Amino acid sequence: MTVTDALFRLFRGGNSSGAETKSKTEPIALTRRSSGIAEFIRGLQQREGIAILDLGPTSPTNITYFTNLGHRVYNEDVLLASTNPNYKKRGEDGAEVLDARLFLEDNLVYSGVKFDAVLCWDISDYLHESLVKLVIERIHSVLNPGGILLAFFHTRDAGPQAPYYRYSIASPESLRLHQGPPFRLQRVFNNRHIENLFRDYGSLKFFLSRDNLREVLVVR
Repeated sequence: MTVTDALFRLFRGGNSSGAETKSKTEPIALTRRSSGIAEFIRGLQQREGIAILDLGPTSPTNITYFTNLGHRVYNEDVLLASTNPNYKKRGEDGAEVLDARLFLEDNLVYSGVKFDAVLCWDISDYLHESLVKLVIERIHSVLNPGGILLAFFHTRDAGPQAPYYRYSIASPESLRLHQGPPFRLQRVFNNRHIENLFRDYGSLKFFLSRDNLREVLVVR
């Protein structure tokens, strides 16, 4: 079942069964097959005791999965941190803007730690415009040569109201999607935009999917 199919079933209503009554009061976790996470996990098999950076909301499931493989997991919810009002300032026109310099002074700062793998998820689609390029550059600086990064990007078919999800590993080839905070999709990258975003990295591999996400595995 694709994410689109599951959302259609969730919101169509018209059935008073107990299962559907429960769905109206409790968020439903969707499951999607992911070639990207499968390739990411395979890329870890030849490595021992590495450091993994998860840039999504804290996921006990993900932490347990990777620590059971003998790896160390660091977690930093970059998207949530970017909404901190302490990073706002007044621009020359008096409008409130995000201070990217101040944000990077407090976030994605690691002393004496280099990572071998990064789970970027789809944060690039939701981050403030002023942060996207700077965050990808900062990740490049803390990722070891040969390190891998997994990122997702929405296609135009997803629509501007595409919901934000928290991702947790359901199996080595699938992810569970949990509805997250009401962050708004800020942009849609095409393949060329994605290639430009990661132009300082070594290589990119795109994975096709049946829903409205592009999966990209990037090697430093």
